[in-house]
Amino acid sequence: MESSFHPSTELPVSFPPKATKKNRQSGCYSLGKPYCFLSFVPLLTPGSPKPRGALLNSEPETQGGGTEMRRNQRRRERPGSGGSGRRTKGPVGLAPRLRRHGSEGMEALRVLELYSGIGGMHHALRESCIPAQVVAAIDVNTVANEVYKYNFPHTQLLAKTIEGITLEEFDSLSFNMILMSPPCQPFTRIGLQGDMSDPRTNSFLYILDVLPRLQKLPKYILLENVKGFEVSSTRDLLIRTIENCGFQYQEFLLSPTSLGIPNSRLRYFLIAKLQSEPLPFQTPGQVLVEFPRMESEHPQKYRIDTENKAKVKKIEPNTCFESSTHCSGKDAILFKLETAEEIDRKYQQDSDLSVQMLENFLEDDIDMNQYFLPPKSLLRYALLLDIVKPTCRRSTCFTKGYGSYVEGTGSVLQTAEDVQIENIYKSLTNLPQEEKITNLELLKLRYFTPKEIANLLGFPPEFGFPERITRKQRYRLLGNSLNVHIVAKLIKVLCGQF
Repeated sequence: MESSFHPSTELPVSFPPKATKKNRQSGCYSLGKPYCFLSFVPLLTPGSPKPRGALLNSEPETQGGGTEMRRNQRRRERPGSGGSGRRTKGPVGLAPRLRRHGSEGMEALRVLELYSGIGGMHHALRESCIPAQVVAAIDVNTVANEVYKYNFPHTQLLAKTIEGITLEEFDSLSFNMILMSPPCQPFTRIGLQGDMSDPRTNSFLYILDVLPRLQKLPKYILLENVKGFEVSSTRDLLIRTIENCGFQYQEFLLSPTSLGIPNSRLRYFLIAKLQSEPLPFQTPGQVLVEFPRMESEHPQKYRIDTENKAKVKKIEPNTCFESSTHCSGKDAILFKLETAEEIDRKYQQDSDLSVQMLENFLEDDIDMNQYFLPPKSLLRYALLLDIVKPTCRRSTCFTKGYGSYVEGTGSVLQTAEDVQIENIYKSLTNLPQEEKITNLELLKLRYFTPKEIANLLGFPPEFGFPERITRKQRYRLLGNSLNVHIVAKLIKVLCGQF
């Protein structure tokens, strides 16, 4: 017998468009939209059978939204608490404008979360406010599973390989939505782009083999991966499979900056719906680089047009860049190893007032000594660091090597904001090592904390790590995660709740 579902009593929480010290721990206010939590849980009575989908021994869901709310409140206070095979080649396109719809009366979805990691998809599902229950989350990473269970203790978590789950077991879950983020290494430049020949792709190929053979196809699919997946053979097989199953789909390349979040993390997304009619925003052969625009949204909410940006620059000083560093031409290779194009790109990013400042995502009143860059790293990587200030509106992608490796793993924060970085770097010429280190230490460069990175990735305030998870492990897990806000918005678009 199928269990019934009901929403929890948790209410939407609206954040102001600007952050305050009180709500700074979360990145969700940067959207200027309500951030709500809905938990749909089975109503179990003594002696009643378990709901479908209980493959392994699992805890029952909480039987009231109040319990969930109290658990989240306690966690906030807990110390230490992220047809054709080949694709049609077409231009990268912009999304058309859509009409907004409501979500009233929508039947609760049964969601299967594959490659669940630390629960980014689950958090996005909650943020979307779509009625849903995660019937099972599956991941083989034991450390990630520990974090997932810490944040979602009542969700059935299967700590096993996807290939180890039979077709019959998949059918028993009776899911109608799949959220997944397959391993990205086979499609990255650093990962040698092994594509389908990489053993790490095997689990995803197994999913594509199982999908057409399910007793009942899911209605919705959402997939996230790295830029580069869109030109892979694995992607072509995915498209061929879902087309043969009768899905309509759309592909995207999106970065958090499109939602006003000061972090560059360009990722590939695919949303697919089981229906015969094309999606209202579907553009065959194109990969969209922005969300479908909603008629009732003000266009200026998440972006500022070119004309307005020009006006903004004239009246708003760029508080992140010193005026002397913004130059062009041959002289733009300045005190750091940066070209004129790189300098100009950073200046443009910091002048975009549609993006929040980093200071809105930083932690307050914590000991930062453990996060300062060590002298050896300062000396070795001084010319390669991507340095930002709290007033900047940008940061580079944080990878799993952040905190252990310096080059190319993410931005570092200059906390001595009154010190002119240009003067420090120009003073390094012909100085002995000891004096170079002394001068560089004046900048007070530090790593972003795991909590701050989680904020930039859109994880909610109550998200946390078990105390035994080390800082290195936290960076690694966050580097392998996704942006919650982007996925939440795509879920709403996919379900037609706009």
